[in-house]
Amino acid sequence: MNSIWAYPAEIGQQHQPLTGFSVTGRDGVIGHVDRQMDRPGRQHLVVDTGMWIFGESVLVPAGFVTGIDHATRTVTVDRSKDEIHAAPRFVTDKQTSDSSYLAEVGAYYASLGVPVAG
Repeated sequence: MNSIWAYPAEIGQQHQPLTGFSVTGRDGVIGHVDRQMDRPGRQHLVVDTGMWIFGESVLVPAGFVTGIDHATRTVTVDRSKDEIHAAPRFVTDKQTSDSSYLAEVGAYYASLGVPVAG
């Protein structure tokens, strides 16, 4: 089983910048990529799920990415809008080094089941 903290092999993400890309789930647009982490074993996207300055951010492990379309600047994830919005909130970059926060995020996504390959 692949780690949720790594892009699926079929995605072929080669550390290409995804900041600003739209994020789409099973049922529509979720938000946009605010930033990304490409460190092996901790690959993820920080997704701004709100509108304008009132948005909230969540961390989405790279294992849930099912597609990256550079032409349309869109990242597709294998979860619904509600599932992503219900993820533990991302507030500060320090959280990407906080093992308890990453464990909380990992447990949340694990509770949703294994990502479906693209």
